[in-house]
Amino acid sequence: MAILDPSNETEVESGNSNPVDSGVNLSCPFYMHPSDNTSVMLVTAPFNGIGYRSWRRSVLRALSIKNKIGFIIGEYKRPDLDSLQFRQRERCDDMVISWILNSLCRDIADGVEYASNAFELWKELEDKYDQTNGTKLYQIQKEINDLTQGVLDITGYYTKMKKLWEELNMISAKSQCTCQCTCGATENIHKS
Repeated sequence: MAILDPSNETEVESGNSNPVDSGVNLSCPFYMHPSDNTSVMLVTAPFNGIGYRSWRRSVLRALSIKNKIGFIIGEYKRPDLDSLQFRQRERCDDMVISWILNSLCRDIADGVEYASNAFELWKELEDKYDQTNGTKLYQIQKEINDLTQGVLDITGYYTKMKKLWEELNMISAKSQCTCQCTCGATENIHKS
């Protein structure tokens, strides 16, 4: 029976001290586990236009676990066509696209399915749904202000309040521009 030795990524026959080189680098972002397939859903509930930041965090966690987050942040650039890694990279990128599309409701997926790679798909979703605006800030602040314990037990009340505070902190952190840039982000934030 072969056992994988993670310290040097070789297999060692049990009862035999001679390592057998498997040729598979499990930490390589281009590695695809045999159970990875195009029908995998990264999250339990598809994104339907509501709760983007929560959905986003779940997708980022899932991709991080699968060592594929680099595809959506632009870390793995497309290699030359004649490169040995070209097909591996393209295959993984297509798989990440499939996973993200499976994690979206049909209407949203239809609007982004023609993105040419996972990075562009993610950027399109970020541009469309991860916008900080004054209305959203006000809405969350109002929800915090209006939240009462009512029939909720203390744990349920605390959980709701904590979620709202975390969402408010995420929005507030995203809306603070400190880079002295000329892109106009600060003006856009103050306009909304």
